[in-house]
Amino acid sequence: MDPDIVTTETVTEFTLDFVAWIQGFADSLWRPWIGYQIAIALAVFVAAHLLAGLFKPRLHRWMRTREGWPKWRIRALVIVHRRFRMILFVAIIWIVVALMREITWPSRSYLLGIVANLATAWLSIVLLTRLIRNPALRSIVRYGAWIWVTLTITGLADDAQDLMDRLAFNLGETRLSLWLVVQALVLVAALITVARLVSSTTASTIRRNKDISPSMQVLAIKFLQVALYGAAFFIGLRLVGVDLTGLAFLSGAIGVGLGFGLQKVVSNLVSGIIILLDKSIKPGDVISLGDTFGWINSLGARYVSVVTRDGKEYLIPNEDLITGQVVNWSHSNEYVRLDIFFGTAYHDDPHKVREIAIKAAKSVDRVLSFKSPVCHIVGFGDSSVDYILRFWIRDPTGGLTNIRGNVYLALWDAFQENGISIPFPQREVKMLGDAQNTLPEG
Repeated sequence: MDPDIVTTETVTEFTLDFVAWIQGFADSLWRPWIGYQIAIALAVFVAAHLLAGLFKPRLHRWMRTREGWPKWRIRALVIVHRRFRMILFVAIIWIVVALMREITWPSRSYLLGIVANLATAWLSIVLLTRLIRNPALRSIVRYGAWIWVTLTITGLADDAQDLMDRLAFNLGETRLSLWLVVQALVLVAALITVARLVSSTTASTIRRNKDISPSMQVLAIKFLQVALYGAAFFIGLRLVGVDLTGLAFLSGAIGVGLGFGLQKVVSNLVSGIIILLDKSIKPGDVISLGDTFGWINSLGARYVSVVTRDGKEYLIPNEDLITGQVVNWSHSNEYVRLDIFFGTAYHDDPHKVREIAIKAAKSVDRVLSFKSPVCHIVGFGDSSVDYILRFWIRDPTGGLTNIRGNVYLALWDAFQENGISIPFPQREVKMLGDAQNTLPEG
């Protein structure tokens, strides 16, 4: 720490100024008009509280009847409902300040003006920071803005800024002060919020574009998010005067350390980019990987979300999809061929069996008629003539087990109607020797 940058005298000077301001404010409370203004401010708060208790239930009931409204309107009404007392307080206090400035000296409404300015600034900050979705970031920005506007309105901003600017240290040729850090946090947070809004709007536009494939949509959105957030971070640092060239060596060393410690994470990130570029897997595809069968719900930076027919969601690392054997049922086209096996008795006419089986398969809704089912004999078993029935569907996302079951059920009904029997293995047991076996007495 450089002793020329921050000294004990600086901290003591700011502390004394702050104590003097507090003491002066406390002494002013004994003046009649200051006491009157405090009493008026408290009366306005009580009035706002009573009015909010009276009108908030009515507003809530009215909000519940607003069916069909856009979500942004409903959210705005919810925010107004939650901050209704503060909104009433700001509105009433400004009316009181305007009336007092008309009927009396400005000095007799000076404190009320400060209260009105503070309440308006605090309310504006609360409403604006609702645009920040991240709770932690929203809290940091909100409390930081509250502190800063309070210091500005009360006249302590310059002293606080001078103290924070003196609390600094040198990092190479870069001077880092507390004031610089605060500026950087505020600017970066504001720019990241703007980047998030732009990213969300642009992502919605990209998703609505039917000319872009789903995989390229995901890739474009991810690239846009990285570009916007990275630009917001570096632009924010540059605006406050941070020399980024001095951080190049440090970022390189950190990158090498992360490369060794986060090999799997980096591998999954690179694999995700490869998947998006080669379009081998995209949202909506039906895949099989090992014992997992389902459709792609979303493509993430580290994993792919696969939802199965029983509602389970598997998060499969991108690297497994690159290095493992994946069956994509809808990669090049949406048509899928399914096979089922069955057998009939030897006394049934094979030609008739094949005709009935094909007709039964065509009667199932999801089986494609223009890709006609086929049925072939595949062997002569111990107790049956064995067949294979092949048919096509175009919606594997609707499930495979259920369509096989429907075709089997159609076969059963057709065979029952036409007297076709489905055999099963039978065994005969013959007893050798005396048929009358008696148990020994004992």
